[in-house]
Amino acid sequence: MAGRLEGRTLIMSGGSRGIGLAILLAAAREGANVAFLAKTDKPHPKLSGTVGSAVEEIEAAGSGGVVGILGDVRDDHAVSRLVDSAVEAFGGIDICVNNASVLNLSSTEDLPMSRFDLMQQVNVRGTFALTRACLTHLRKSTNGHIVSLSPPLNISNRWLGAHPAYTLSKYGMSLVTLGIAAEPANASLSVNCLWPKTTIATAAVVNILGGEEAAGRSRDPQIMADAAIEIIAAPAAQRTGQTLVDEDVLRENGIADFSKYGGGTHPDLDIFVDA
Repeated sequence: MAGRLEGRTLIMSGGSRGIGLAILLAAAREGANVAFLAKTDKPHPKLSGTVGSAVEEIEAAGSGGVVGILGDVRDDHAVSRLVDSAVEAFGGIDICVNNASVLNLSSTEDLPMSRFDLMQQVNVRGTFALTRACLTHLRKSTNGHIVSLSPPLNISNRWLGAHPAYTLSKYGMSLVTLGIAAEPANASLSVNCLWPKTTIATAAVVNILGGEEAAGRSRDPQIMADAAIEIIAAPAAQRTGQTLVDEDVLRENGIADFSKYGGGTHPDLDIFVDA
């Protein structure tokens, strides 16, 4: 049977590992063509996955086509190459997923300006650049979607003061996305943010947030992939301009048992999510 994304094309920043790769694999299983941009071409001891290994996994998972581009979302030429390659290979773009992101939880005084700049360039500028490059093609789609993996705008002192630079960059991703949703020219598109309720067992959790112990209290990336599929498989007219949480999206679609995603009885809540 044809999948829910049969014949549609998804484009993504990042995607060689973690949540991004899980979404690409899920989209491929639903019949989508996928194109992604990632900057890892050689195995890293702390970061599994490369552009090449991701392409192989995606090809094995689905019947659609795959384009993997080696490059950085900060590079406008790489972004253009990704978009042009997807359009040339598949005839258009139906879904844009802004996944690439940099995590640094340092306090203001402890954060070097070079790291501040990196977060703003990847998280905010990268989201704007890829979305902007896709818009003309997305408007031609019969069911155009944009999804940014960024959080609800929780303006509490807890999150504003925890790591101001990272908070700015992730809220910036959300604001860019919500702003594009509000533009009259994009009225036909579904433009939303998606964020996990709990921490997700990725390299970032292992390397930055607490090692394997923290990963054991985190859910599998598949929960974000499943939520993303529910969003982008739905008609674009169903919703736009929303900041969504994975668990809420799945509950809306009749899923109430999240035990299969791991994390134990009480997985850790993610950053920007209050109890």
